[in-house]
Order: sequence, then structure tokens, then C-alpha cells
Amino acid sequence: MATSFLPKPFAHHYEIAPEYAKSAVYFSCEFAIDQSFKIYSGGLGFLAGSHMRAAADLRQNLCGIGILWTYGYYNQARGEDRELAVQFRKKEYAFLQDTGIRFTVPVHGHPVWVKAMFLPGDIFNTVPMFFLSTDVEENDGLSRAITHRLYDHDHLRRIAQYIILGAGGARLLDELGIDPEVWHLNEAHGLSAAFHVYSKHRSAAEVKKRFVFTTHTPEEAGNEKHGFNLLRDFSFFGNTPEEEVRRITGIHGDEFNHSLAALRLARIANGVSKLHGEVSRHMWENHPDICPITHVTNAQNKKYWADHGLEHARTRGDTEELRHRKRELKERLFRVVADQTGKLFKPDVLTLVWARRFAGYKRPDLITRDMKLFRELLHNNEYPIQVIWAGKPYPFDYSAIDTFNHLIRLTKDHPNATVLVGYELELSRYLKNGSDIWLNNPVVTREASGTSGMTAAMNGSLNLSTYDGWVCEFAKHGENSFIIPPADRSLSPEDRDRQDMLGFYKIMNEKVLPLYYGNPDEWNKVVLNSMNDVVPFFDADRMADEYYKNIYA
Repeated sequence: MATSFLPKPFAHHYEIAPEYAKSAVYFSCEFAIDQSFKIYSGGLGFLAGSHMRAAADLRQNLCGIGILWTYGYYNQARGEDRELAVQFRKKEYAFLQDTGIRFTVPVHGHPVWVKAMFLPGDIFNTVPMFFLSTDVEENDGLSRAITHRLYDHDHLRRIAQYIILGAGGARLLDELGIDPEVWHLNEAHGLSAAFHVYSKHRSAAEVKKRFVFTTHTPEEAGNEKHGFNLLRDFSFFGNTPEEEVRRITGIHGDEFNHSLAALRLARIANGVSKLHGEVSRHMWENHPDICPITHVTNAQNKKYWADHGLEHARTRGDTEELRHRKRELKERLFRVVADQTGKLFKPDVLTLVWARRFAGYKRPDLITRDMKLFRELLHNNEYPIQVIWAGKPYPFDYSAIDTFNHLIRLTKDHPNATVLVGYELELSRYLKNGSDIWLNNPVVTREASGTSGMTAAMNGSLNLSTYDGWVCEFAKHGENSFIIPPADRSLSPEDRDRQDMLGFYKIMNEKVLPLYYGNPDEWNKVVLNSMNDVVPFFDADRMADEYYKNIYA
């Protein structure tokens, strides 16, 4: 009989399934576990939260390690003129247990105290999880602030955060008296754990035996680099001598690429969709001595995300029940719209939603770049439409914030278009439950996976998307989704964006709107196809199983 690898006070609340007996620990900067637990920013956290819930459902011998962010990511609100306002508020969580474990981790040669808090798995139906904080009285102000804000704007503080996650997480495992068989880095943020393990064994083989690495982005900004000397001075490599760091990472220049080092210190790595696996192999193909890169396509925890009424209608194939429940959920979403914006949306009108992290390559404003076409869409009396945007820009990404505020100003005088704030788990749920079309229009090959459309599909919202990320493994145009034809790769960015925008309008005007209003039976058939096709492959149970069988094995 398989047993939990964690000591008794922190053991799993379920009996471990024999096929998942291998001990594994999952390092991530963010986890979206519950609306009340605000330690996440967006998709990476949503994915990690679904993984922790699915691992518990499958009774896996896995635990999670993250950071207890005192002020979270940020609270998204409105300023006096309704523009985006960034607020940092201290968070408190009565459901976390103090483990009593305290230890120090060197940061810039200075011992920083770390405390470990524990989230029992039966609180939110996850695996057991530990969260580290430096916000303790033993530390000075600088050290306390390390774990204040997720993805702090100060790049020096971010280095310190990565040390606390990686080396701090490794020290926690020492304090617990355990050495898991698998150390899973969800992005390279926890890489300093590898140097902690190396310092104990002085063997790169011992590191590679344990570590696996998931890369989530082909974006340059998502693969962080820092000066080698800066990291050395910050104690990022622990007590590993510089010449040994350079030897085991193969990095000999002035710049240290975290993702490249992770690829050389792990025994296997994975992209997060089939396409992203291909993009990642191509991206790193000229770098010698990296580990094999495969893929495990992201997924979301259906048990958490799927509305029970919609799911009941799906399993029965009952389009009348589906239509009735969808109307109820639209009315619930529209109460949020009215409360935030004073606009009264109608449940019988097709509702399109764009909601995810605001970033340039995701092109949140794409459909507004031709105002004539956009106004015609909004003022179409024969086929009315309602449009909602939501999402959190990085609080110091002023270009993305400008786009967010531009959309607020743009929609101000349109009663059927609006922008919502407070995009967290619950608002995300409302939007997926209440939308008819889920718009996803990133620049092709730049969205590693994207997961919001999966949970939208689980809740009867049809994906309208460029052909990128997970969608390539799901979409059947006109049968379960609508796909914007790929633009010619040789086009300039401006011409590519315009072609994608025109592709959107062609599909909306010729396919989506006529189908919704002119043939509701066929519309409901496509919705049911979408709901049936998104499960089981894009349910996180499949993903968590694949990690054990294909990555941890």
C-alpha cells in the first residue's frame, strides 16, 4: 500500500493511489486555488491550481510549494475617472496553519528568516501545500518585503523571491526530513533549488535525476535573464562555487538565462501544448546539452470549473435545459456588469467576451482597430451583440494599462460594450458561464497554450480563436468552434494584425451571428459538440496523469 511521503502532521488526506506512489513536489510562484486565496496573477496560477486539485482527485503522492504573498498580485479597481486603479492591500488567511518551521536562507550574503505556512488538502480539495513568507518580525524591512508582492517590479527583489521559492523550498524539505524523487519546476522561478541539491551531492547527475521542468512561454520576457555576477552576489547559487555553476549549467558569459540553465539541469522538460513543444524544441535547438523537450498539453479542472446545471444538460444532451441554464447564468453575469458599469445587458443577446491577462501579443484591442467595422458590429440591429473585456495587466506594464484604459474610454458611450475590473477566479467563472463566444486572438505561435478557452467550452461558450496553443488540438471549425484563418507568416506585424482582424469580422458576420439568431438548434448542437469535445482530454485529470506517466516516470 502506497503511503504519503510527507511527515504525519502534513500528510495527504487520502490514501495514495499505487500508480501515483512516486513522491513529487511542485514549485510554482503562483497558485489559483480559491477566490479567497489571492496569491496568483493569471494563467500560470490558474493552471497550477487546477493541477493541485486534479492531483488530489487522482490521489497522487504530490505536494505543492509556493509563496505566501502578503499583498498578493494587486487588487484591480477603478480610479475617479473609471480608469484602472492598482491597489495593494494586505491579505490575511485564517485557513492557513503555522507549521512552526523557521529557517534562514542567504540572500545577498545576508541570512533571511523564512516561515512556512501549511494548507491542508481537505480545505480546498488539493494536495497538501506549503507557502513561504519572509514577512516575519525577525527580518529587517528589506527582507520582510521580499514576499510582499508577486512579480515585484524591482528586478533585484524578484531575484530574492526566486531564491526564497527555490532554495527556501529546498530548505523546507530538509526541515521536513524528506527528499522527493521528483522536483517539478513550474517555470524556472524555483531554479535555485537545483543548486541547493547540487551543493549536497556535488553531482549534476544527482540534480538531473530529480528535476523536471515545465516551460510556459516562448516570449522573451517570460524567459528571464540576469547578470551572472549579480546572481552570484545575491547568493542565488548558494554555496556552489562559480566555476562549478558554470560547468554544470554550460553558461560561461556574463548573462545567465534561467530557462536555459533549467533545461541543462533537468532530465526532461515539457512545453504546454503540442505546438508549444515544437516551438520550444526549435527555440532551443542551437543550445547544446539541454534535456529532451516533450509536451504535456495544459488542462483545467472540470470538477472545479464546470457549472453543474450546464454539465447536467450536456450529459443528457438536453438543448432546452442547456438554453434555460445558460440564460440564468447570463443574467447572473449581467448583474455584475450593471453593478460595475451601470449598463443593462440582455440575456437573449449574443455575448462575446475577451478575458485574460492583458499583454501586447494577446491583442486585447484587435477588434477595435477599425472603428468603422467595430461600430457596425455594435449597431447591428438585425444581429445584436454585447461585448465584455476583462483581465489584469501587469501593474507596471504601462502599455497594457493604456490599452485597458483605452477600451474603457472607447466603450463609454456604447450601452452594449464594457470593461470589467476585478478579474480573479470568481469573475472569470461568471464570464465563462455567461458568455456565448470566448474570443482568443493572440499572435500565432506566441501563446504557449492558453487555458481560459477550455473552461469557457466546459460552460457552453464557443471559442472564436486564432489557430494557436491548445486550440490546435481541439478545434473543428464550424463544428465545435470558429477559427480565424492563419495569416501569412511573411506579412508585416501591421498587415498580419489587420488580416486577423478582418478574419474575425468575416466569421462573426457570416457564421456566428447568423447561426445564433437564425438557427438556434444548430447553434446548440455546436455548443454541445464543444462541451463534449473539451472533455476528457482538456480536463486536468488527464494532464496530472500524463505528468506522472510521461514526465515523472
